[in-house]
Amino acid sequence: MTEGQVSALHNEFAPDSIEARDLRHLLHPTTNLKQHAQEGPAVHARAEGIYLWDNHGNQYIEGMAGLWCTALGYGNKELAAVAAQQMETLSYSQLFGGKTNEASVLLAEKLKEIAPFDAGRVFFGLSGSDANDTQIKMMWYYNNGIGKPEKKKIISRKRGYHGVTVASGSLTGLPPFHKAFDLPLAGILHTESPHYGDAQPGESERDFVDRIVNALEDMIVREGPETIAAFIAEPILGAGGVIVPPPGYYEKVQAVLNKHNIMFIDDEVICGFGRTGNPFGAQTMNIEPTTMSVAKALSSAYLPISAVLLPEYMYEAFEAMSAELGNFGHGFTYSGHPVCAAVALRNLEIMEETNLFEHARQVGIEFQERMASFAEHPIVGDVRGKGLIGAVELMKDPESRTAFAPADGVGAHLMAACLEEGLIVRALGDSIAFCPPLVITSDQVDEVFTKFDTALNKTANWIGKSS
Repeated sequence: MTEGQVSALHNEFAPDSIEARDLRHLLHPTTNLKQHAQEGPAVHARAEGIYLWDNHGNQYIEGMAGLWCTALGYGNKELAAVAAQQMETLSYSQLFGGKTNEASVLLAEKLKEIAPFDAGRVFFGLSGSDANDTQIKMMWYYNNGIGKPEKKKIISRKRGYHGVTVASGSLTGLPPFHKAFDLPLAGILHTESPHYGDAQPGESERDFVDRIVNALEDMIVREGPETIAAFIAEPILGAGGVIVPPPGYYEKVQAVLNKHNIMFIDDEVICGFGRTGNPFGAQTMNIEPTTMSVAKALSSAYLPISAVLLPEYMYEAFEAMSAELGNFGHGFTYSGHPVCAAVALRNLEIMEETNLFEHARQVGIEFQERMASFAEHPIVGDVRGKGLIGAVELMKDPESRTAFAPADGVGAHLMAACLEEGLIVRALGDSIAFCPPLVITSDQVDEVFTKFDTALNKTANWIGKSS
């Protein structure tokens, strides 16, 4: 877009404003670029606690913890102080070639201590995407190391989200992340989503679970169990619509995986560190992980950091393989960055010191109760969630479970109406997602849903007038 076109579309933006300069210079991730060019950006200027303000002084309550990540909220002075001190002491150190730094070692120890399985080693990265990309490479490396070079396929799920790199984007089961990017890669398979909303007419939850787990096992048998390395899953699916699998689903999946000697990669990027009412989503959903990915709330998004946790027996195979090859040829310039690690470690310590997981569990009960109160609303077809994560799904006719047409843009309209009320939520199609910072109070939960109630009723009125 030329500067002249920008000016024509945005006469309200001064040429030297941040909005106009954004439109000239930035390529935005996960954005409808045509719509963005027409409407311009929202500029976040400052934030504190669970509130943020735009550059016009408007205040918003944060209903999405940024991108599911600001667990401690904004402006925590302790984390800022830790970052400053670490920058002054050791602003950078790498882990290549056997070098180390204290912050990385201490953080690895802390993660192993609180992990919901017997973790042996910790590998650091910067994002959930690179963590899940690393998971694929580690599965391939491991199976090559133990003499099973054919055991390489990874099974993910439709509507799952695991990142946007070439490999992790292939794991993601959402069409916009595949189309025009030539994804998924060969060897990445997608089984059925555990969303009970996709059940066949009259199908009970139990029958639905049996059908999709049988479909998973059929896929494994069809592909050959000897060719499949792992199954990856978010305990509760996030970007795919905040989908909570029905009771018994993971137990039956786990039995199939164990039967066929397939590992379980637990993607805790959203669910980890208290989000679901337990320290990890695996505990909430009764999952027994083989490996685990964490990011987001690991540092409460104060600095970018991720980690992959793996069992010691995998590390032993890596050690033998690297001796043969001369190197374990994987890692990032910023793996174990001391400033990121120091902030993440202090973040986890603050969570312990303030008993934040228990706070989140208690407030999460109120959160789920308040959200459930919308179940009988005329345009609400489903309400679902655990702890401090949830979604309200909009439907044209909840009784017959008839969805709105995508072109109606009802979810997007409600998200905009929430913003007008000073509430940030996220429309995932017609599912409105909530994921507030874990430090949210009972009064603030009430504030979130009071604003949402107003926006929901305005949207229902808009539908009535436009139909």
